[in-house]
Amino acid sequence: MESIKITSALISIYNKTGIDTIVQLLVKNNIKIISTGGTHEYIVSKGIDCIKVEEITAYPSIFSGRVKTIHPLIFGGILYKRKDVTHQQEQNLYQVPAIDLVIVDLYPFSETLKNYPNDHQKIIENIDIGGPSMIRAAAKNYESVLVISSKNQYGYLEELLTKQGGTTTVDQRRHLATEAFEVVKEYDMAIADYFTNAPTKKVLRYGENPHQESVFLGDITRYFKQLHGKELSYNNLVDIDAGISFCTDIEDGFVKNKPFFAILKHTNICGLAIRDTQFVAWQVALSSDPESAFGGIIFTNQIIDLETATNIDTIFFEVLVAKGYTAEALQVLQTKKNRILLSRTTATYQQPKLIKNILGGILEQEADKTNIKEWIEKGGRETNPSEKNDLLLANYVAKHLKSNAIALVKNLQLIGKGCGQTSRIDALKQSIQKAKQFNFSLDGAVLASDAFFPFGDCVAIAHKEGIVAFIEPGGSIRDQETINYCVDNKLSLVITTMRHFKH
Repeated sequence: MESIKITSALISIYNKTGIDTIVQLLVKNNIKIISTGGTHEYIVSKGIDCIKVEEITAYPSIFSGRVKTIHPLIFGGILYKRKDVTHQQEQNLYQVPAIDLVIVDLYPFSETLKNYPNDHQKIIENIDIGGPSMIRAAAKNYESVLVISSKNQYGYLEELLTKQGGTTTVDQRRHLATEAFEVVKEYDMAIADYFTNAPTKKVLRYGENPHQESVFLGDITRYFKQLHGKELSYNNLVDIDAGISFCTDIEDGFVKNKPFFAILKHTNICGLAIRDTQFVAWQVALSSDPESAFGGIIFTNQIIDLETATNIDTIFFEVLVAKGYTAEALQVLQTKKNRILLSRTTATYQQPKLIKNILGGILEQEADKTNIKEWIEKGGRETNPSEKNDLLLANYVAKHLKSNAIALVKNLQLIGKGCGQTSRIDALKQSIQKAKQFNFSLDGAVLASDAFFPFGDCVAIAHKEGIVAFIEPGGSIRDQETINYCVDNKLSLVITTMRHFKH
């Protein structure tokens, strides 16, 4: 079974690009064309005769086009063995038309997943069923059938139709069959990978507000195990995402193994401290802003012990996220039935690309994974080791606060912050007011800004309050005002050349 002349071709393609030349060559070589749905309409629109699949099967396309080609008269025509006497008899008995060439372009599953990553239904509908089945059938019967499984093979097919008059050798058919199975393998692997990581749909109690419906598409168990409490709400999930992003950031780039606690409220960090023991780290973090901590979300890199749990139990909070809990600590913390206790199941959280729906479309960007691009000392003196650690921590905090953002840190504790302000000087004033509200001395404190100081007034105001070191990205046309002030007053100033807007 060496050379075979193609007499009929089945074409079922999603993308019609490049098919015009093919169908013209099929006609030129007196090859009968069979096709489906939109492909049939396209071929006929070019003035070319084409048999509709439904004319062969005597069955319409059903279930919104999900079932078109899956029929014995189609697959029989692809799969029957041409030299098998029994197969020949059955072909004649059931009047199965021979199909010698199968051209398939699959539904764009991977492209749909890339362009609509959160539209589960659209992704599902772009899983091709009949296409891969026809490819496999034709490839299996390569001794008699030629299969084209990719637009990339159109040039090769044109050559066969032009130079060989539509006659193919077994080696050519086997070569294309091998490629066909690779195409189907890659296609199925992409689908399997999606389902392995596919988001599950969970209806939440409500959205940001009680009148808003809300669902979560995802699997939080990849990162946390819930040990106690009510179901997570929309706002809980948003806060947890913000908190775990911050914690992963400082764990990877700063904290290492030292105990820390961070408290978040409405995605903003309002309490933070790094200390030698978890109990002290908790007490100091809470003292950053005990007022805002009410109803907040608590994060730590520690396994909560009994002493710390007993102290945490005295305040009202929504969620506690920890590395783990001792049995005694868990018993204490579980006394409030609605209190949500989460144990982290993985050490890090790799934040994916960030996606927002706006103006009827989608905005997509890479996550802000880097903290500092450069460390350029521009002040009147070099930072000392203690200031450098505080500046690094403050910069991490400012990065994760809503813009405009200012973070004040002293001795590895957040002592004041301003966030979500429409001017940087307002953010600065808010951070100073917060520090004073809880009786923190700003003498020797450091300041981080998520974006450049537009004028020299910010460092002047902060300096008068006792702040001695600054870290900011720079980039203002009036940077020199800030630099000059720090030089004249022997203040430390670090330029990072990396902005961290967070809208």
